[in-house]
Amino acid sequence: MNIEELMTKKVGFVSLGCDKNRVDLEEIIARIKQFGFEVTVNPAEANIIIINTCAFLEASRKESIDTILQMAKYKELELEKIVVTGCLTTYKIEEVDGSIPEVDLFVPIEKNKSIVDEICKLYGVEYTDDTPYNRFLTTPEHYAYLKIADGCNNFCSYCTIPYIRGRFTSVPMEELQNQAESLVNNGVTELILVAQDVTKYGKDLYGEHRLVPLIQELSKIKKLKQIRLLYCYPELINEDLINEIATNKKVCKYIDMPLQHISDDILRSMHRRNNKQAICNLINHMRERIPDLAIRTTFIVGYPGETRKHFKELCNFIKEYKLTHVGFFAYSREKGTPASLLKKQIPNFIKRHRVNVAGKLQYNVVLENNESMVGKTITAVVDDVTENYAILRSEFQCPSVDSVIYVNNTNLKVGNYYKVKITKVLNYDLEGEI
Repeated sequence: MNIEELMTKKVGFVSLGCDKNRVDLEEIIARIKQFGFEVTVNPAEANIIIINTCAFLEASRKESIDTILQMAKYKELELEKIVVTGCLTTYKIEEVDGSIPEVDLFVPIEKNKSIVDEICKLYGVEYTDDTPYNRFLTTPEHYAYLKIADGCNNFCSYCTIPYIRGRFTSVPMEELQNQAESLVNNGVTELILVAQDVTKYGKDLYGEHRLVPLIQELSKIKKLKQIRLLYCYPELINEDLINEIATNKKVCKYIDMPLQHISDDILRSMHRRNNKQAICNLINHMRERIPDLAIRTTFIVGYPGETRKHFKELCNFIKEYKLTHVGFFAYSREKGTPASLLKKQIPNFIKRHRVNVAGKLQYNVVLENNESMVGKTITAVVDDVTENYAILRSEFQCPSVDSVIYVNNTNLKVGNYYKVKITKVLNYDLEGEI
């Protein structure tokens, strides 16, 4: 087969996992298109399917393998090759499910830049991909994720990320500026900064944390309207960052701050670097400096040794601090992590019960918070327009994971910003009018 014949192949994609994974896939799609492959969204007509996998939890690994097996059925049609990248390629696959003969090529994350070269080799074609950095957005054109670092140094007792993604590695600021300018020049007005821990940005490159200087440089891009921060570890949220969120008009009054628990006993066992009092002081201080700040967090329930007293402490915190958006996860016992060796593992039925209890408490908080929004006018961007209504999102709402605002107006334009008066609570979501 020659290179011209190879270019006629159709390539499909499946992506699993987090937004950092999404960025990796967007870079892969851009390389595939730059080479000349035709991209298809229909797996039934694909000759090559690239599966970007997640391996963070046992359930994630199972989903990744199930997806591979599901896609393999298309080999009865037009499918010739299955290519797997993402976290499963780093995780020890033999420990997950033995060999996976359905896969024709595994491409480790660090070799994603040469994925076209590797696919060419599968077909006996010599090729070296030297195309410059590019992205093919899988989000609406007006927002994009900017991955400012990869890996993690925190080594929380329950987490596999440091073993899968390696040590925390920042992307040089100049490179991020170039990526951001390219995205904005192509219509992006909101950049969502992501990393396993964005607050640690720059420490490995510059000897000091440089998140605030990075935000300030990105803010100079004229057509950029919003910068959103995800995954800020509480112990590194300092006065400089709080001041930047409070005073910089381009920074969303929103912060994703993974807490994981509130009990000092559990936090200590989790190898977290904070305690309940410090967390409460931080939240009180941030709300004093930024009264309308939306705080998102996640909590793990059913962690080994979590007693009724520990769980009650968490429930009381949920009711008292009334955080804007909260996700709850049942602890997953991950082989190779320190927490997997702990005694007093919690039965699954108790973990599921505690997720439900905590979720119901947060639901009441959400209803109360949403009721306080009725009658207020806020600025919101249109993420989608259907036949019957438009779906908008304010600076207090992150795409995909948070609530939305429904407006009964189909004449709005995706990507445009409007003043919206909130008129009604729709459980987690809101209804408004232009």
